[in-house]
Amino acid sequence: MSKSDRLIVGVSGASGVAYGLRALDACRELGVESHVVVSRSAALTIAQETGLSLADVQARADVVHKVTDVGASIASGSFRTLGMIVAPCSVRTMSEIATGVTSSLLTRAADVTLKERRPLVLMVRESPLHLGHLRTMVRLAEMGAVIAPPMPAFYAKPASLEEMVDQSVGRALDLFGLSWKPVRRWGEDVGPMSGEA
Repeated sequence: MSKSDRLIVGVSGASGVAYGLRALDACRELGVESHVVVSRSAALTIAQETGLSLADVQARADVVHKVTDVGASIASGSFRTLGMIVAPCSVRTMSEIATGVTSSLLTRAADVTLKERRPLVLMVRESPLHLGHLRTMVRLAEMGAVIAPPMPAFYAKPASLEEMVDQSVGRALDLFGLSWKPVRRWGEDVGPMSGEA
């Protein structure tokens, strides 16, 4: 593993913390050093959706950063990484990143990722979207971010909620050049050429 084989995983307070948890698990399985930063509101969502504690989630990461530590390594562009994924990404977090007015290490690290022209993948969790949300997404896309809402891939024929989560996380990790085993790929595992009709 080179020093740049690091991925920043931001977990915001939106519903869907399972995406962030599985991104951390994937990093461990792939031998990628994970740096996690969890927002204050995410700690509440973690407890509500998973029954886990913040410490349980942090134990899945190689390096843990406090959301208030704006002097952390991931707040500097000289600290090399593959990029950053925010999973899940709340509308508030998305909006802070879009304006560049960052109030925490999570949004500061995302801002640094953009300025360094590294991949920033936002697994935005909100629906339905109003015009303000859509305009913010356009602004972020113009800045170089990838908006990747977690959507079920029914062609992968998921047998469980866990498989649906893994497929979304794995496809997001593809954007960093990381190929995670649980992903079922069209033309390889399912569909044409895979033996499935």
